[in-house]
Formats: sequence, structure tokens, C-alpha cells
Amino acid sequence: MFNSYLRINTILMNYLVTGGSGFIGSHLVEHLLKNGHSVINIDNFDDFYDYQIKIRNTLESTNNNSEFSFKNKDADIENLISLTKSEYYQLYYQDIRERRGLEEIFRKHNIDLVIHLAALAGVRPSIERPLDYEEVNVRGTMNLWELCKEFGIKKFVCASSSSVYGNNEKIPFSETDNVDNPISPYAATKKSGEILGHVYHHLYSIDMIQLRFFTVYGPRQRPDLAIHKFTKLICENQEIPFYGNGSTARDYTFIDDIIDGILKSVQYLENHDHIYQILNLGESEVVTLNEMLATLESALGKKANKKMLPMQPGDVLKTNADITKARSLIGYKPTTNFQNGTKKFVEWFLGNRH
Repeated sequence: MFNSYLRINTILMNYLVTGGSGFIGSHLVEHLLKNGHSVINIDNFDDFYDYQIKIRNTLESTNNNSEFSFKNKDADIENLISLTKSEYYQLYYQDIRERRGLEEIFRKHNIDLVIHLAALAGVRPSIERPLDYEEVNVRGTMNLWELCKEFGIKKFVCASSSSVYGNNEKIPFSETDNVDNPISPYAATKKSGEILGHVYHHLYSIDMIQLRFFTVYGPRQRPDLAIHKFTKLICENQEIPFYGNGSTARDYTFIDDIIDGILKSVQYLENHDHIYQILNLGESEVVTLNEMLATLESALGKKANKKMLPMQPGDVLKTNADITKARSLIGYKPTTNFQNGTKKFVEWFLGNRH
């Protein structure tokens, strides 16, 4: 899927990737390195989930097979930085809220383009910690734009989210739809990022593509997300939390298709000027919660034990991406249907249980 990017973009680049040790970020870093580019990875190894998962992601994304003995977080990350450092890759243990540390990184490296994936994620946690979400997702992102302004970096890809659509009544969701009614702090921070991004594009000529990701899944998926959580609980013969009657639906997008969309967005920015675009990256295939669970049960060969619960505040009823614009503008073309993607995830999960 990604060979076409390598052939088209023959100039080797120096990319700064925030959140490059996370689920999506580690896959992106892996593909950039395989294409011969240099990567500066900024990640704060947040305690949102086990930092050891991010260490494994980092080792895998840099094709590092070193034996890793976990001791304590700070020492482990320091060891990881030493193990993975190379001519083409540098990891920084850095919070995007801390302007001074970011500035040192920007000063040290000649950055061609920023791919900003770092964020506090999750709809439900954002209701409990709204101020933390504002600090990271809004102020942290503005720190990056301020430094891009200061250091003359003119190309920026930013992760937004399908959550900005809220309970949009029009199906499928289009980039031209009104998104002024978010229903969670997380969604509101992502919408704020889109608006502020346009300000920096307008005032400082930073070319930018904002990517609205639709429910990404696949190998290395975060353990708090439904497919991963359900798979683990089914394998352990535990009850799964099942919210509502199973009719809620998501546009599940396989990780390889998301990475393809990011790479093509990068390529488009590198070949065009005066750009500010918002693009949906989805599969354009809607799967209900009932269908998702049935597909998982089939892939695992095992039935789930459901614990029926009411709908949660902030949860949207349905997501469905209109990807017409992404197809036309960047040549985005998802290729992995939900059944095949689920099989790939289950194979990865069963082979990587710790």
C-alpha cells in the first residue's frame, strides 16, 4: 500500500512526529523510517495507559529487537532513548505543554514538516478531566504552532477526530457539515484545534491538513478501546461492558488505511502551497456494536458474556465518514474491510499477550 509513496516522494525528509510511541504514531514512524526518512519522535509516555506498551511500540516501530527488562518508568525510558537513537531516529521524552523543552528540540533539528498526533484521548475521561484535555489538546498544540512560526516551519499535519461531528443527523458525515455542537470536552478540544489551526495558517502561512480520524483499530490498538478491551475480556472469560442495546454504530478504520491517508496528506502538503484542508479518514463502512461483537466472537471462536449497561454521557450514536473529498484531493483509498481487519487484530493480539 505504501510503496507508491516511496516512489513519488524521492526527497528524504526530516519529520517531527508527536505521539510517535502511541498506537497510530508508532505505525507512522515505522513507515517513515522504512521509506528512508528521518524521524524526531516526541512522546510524554502519559499514564493514560501502561507506559510499557509504548516502549514495546517504540522498539517495534524502530525494528529494534533488544531484550528489554523493565525496572521503573524514568530509567526505562532513558534506556529506550539510548537503545533506539540513530542517525535517522531520535526519541524525546517530552510533554507538549512544556514550551521550553519543545523549543530546545526545534532549535536542535532542522524540521521539514510536523505531524501532530499527540493528545489526551478518550471521550469519557475528558468529561472527568476537562481542564487536562484543554491543557494538552489546545495549549500543547498551540505551543507547536508558535514554534513553527518562530522557526519558519510551514508544513503541518494535525490529527483531529470524528468526535467533532457529535450526534450529527446527516449521514454520512461531510467536512462541510456544521460541527458547532460537540458533546464532550474531547470533541470540543479537537474542534478548537481545527479553528486555531486556521488562524495560524491565515496569519503565518503554515500549510496545514487537519485529519478527522474515524475509530481507528488494528495491531497495537490502545487497550482502553472497545475492540481491544472486548478481545481481552472474552479471552479471559470475563464480562464485557455492553452499553445500550447494541445499535450504536462506528465507521471502523483499519490502521494501515489511516497511515496511508496520513502519508498521502504529507505528500500533498509537500507538493502544494497555500493549503488549509480538513479531511475525513474513515472506511466509509458502518458497523453496529452488535455486529462488531459478533465479528470478534467469530474471529476468536468464542462467545462473549455481556454485562448490559446504559448509554454513557458523551457517546455518539453513529459515525459514518463521507470520504469523497479525501479520495479526490489526496487519492485516499481504504482497502481493509472490517472482517479482515478484525482477523488481523486478533492474530496480533493472540501473538502478543503478555
